[in-house]
Amino acid sequence: MRVLLMSYGSRGDIAPLAALALRLRELGAEVRVCAPPDEEFAALLGGVGAEVVPFGRAVRALVTGTPPPDVAGFAAELVGAHFGTVAAAAEGCDVLMASGLMPAGARSVAEKLGIPYVYACFHPFEMPSTHYPPSPRPGPPAPSGTTGNRALWDLDARKVNALYLAPLNTHRASIGLPPVDNVRDHVFADRPWLAADPVLGPWRELTDVDLLQTGAWILPDERPLTADVLAFLDAGTPPVYVGFGSMPMRAAADVATVSVEAVRAQGRRVLVSRGWAALGLVDDADDCHVVGDVNHQALFRRVAAVVHHGGAGTTTTAALAGAPQVVVPQFVDQPYWAGRVAELGIGAAHEGPAPAFESLSAALRTALTPETSARAAAVAGTIRTDGATVAAKLLLDKAGRAEPSSATA
Repeated sequence: MRVLLMSYGSRGDIAPLAALALRLRELGAEVRVCAPPDEEFAALLGGVGAEVVPFGRAVRALVTGTPPPDVAGFAAELVGAHFGTVAAAAEGCDVLMASGLMPAGARSVAEKLGIPYVYACFHPFEMPSTHYPPSPRPGPPAPSGTTGNRALWDLDARKVNALYLAPLNTHRASIGLPPVDNVRDHVFADRPWLAADPVLGPWRELTDVDLLQTGAWILPDERPLTADVLAFLDAGTPPVYVGFGSMPMRAAADVATVSVEAVRAQGRRVLVSRGWAALGLVDDADDCHVVGDVNHQALFRRVAAVVHHGGAGTTTTAALAGAPQVVVPQFVDQPYWAGRVAELGIGAAHEGPAPAFESLSAALRTALTPETSARAAAVAGTIRTDGATVAAKLLLDKAGRAEPSSATA
């Protein structure tokens, strides 16, 4: 049994695939993963025994550097990689799962090979809904007089078509497949899978699309904390962690300085994560320490609070660790995760993407109360950890090679 997983995105898109690959391998499947050529992704996927097939450009360079000037050209380039590198990787596979940045050609590859196809997402906010408007995409603004979420989602479909439809149908024609007329809905297929925790991310009142929710795909991290991190943790009271993952934080001036000063104002020590924003120490005081790639699952159990961008993975990891959170959302799904953290009483939602000393201090005061800490500890026990196992069994079932599994939709 051979499974192909594919995604184009940042670490938050790739780490869940590593978790799924690990569980698939434990069930006896061979796993091949198509992912961007970033070295950290290759190490992550290779570490779980997956065969890694790189495609597209390195994501970190795109996120932290100058965006590609020709968005339509970049979209066409990705579609070409779907029908080239990804299609070659799919040869001999029994099922294909796609996720990440609009995998426009993935379903066509599966269709041509006659194998099952699944689209998986880590949040529902690219799914049409009458409850909220779509996230901004490249393309023309809404016509004058356009009102209502349904009309905006129709416009969103046209924007996706403007980027992907022509190259997709050109490649489909080249392999003898008929054209499609709606790329977005074609990619989503009949029932997308939602890899998010049902306590953190209930979806039924969010989107009009029927989703199958598996639970979050969490990759166990067995790495020990480094000696310098352990020494800092042991040297005083639990610090506050500040890190923004793959976010470049361009809208937030002096974010490291603001964050450190706001944490210090609460009488707390600080752990600063470099991340893709390349944060660092603001002075040589011994109440602040900087970390690189670190085991969040172990670290978050030892901090007073976690200040982060609100990615689905970081939100879930902090919730599972019982760590109070301050979410400084940047875009797409992150404002929703910030809202859920506040609604559940396990932390605070910062308003807007650019923290100031006063606004971040206020959020920290909420997160660092005994009541928030107690609530975070209570919710931690409700977070599911079997999502990747559920998804692996379902995927093998879909390929017709495994015993029926009991997953809750």
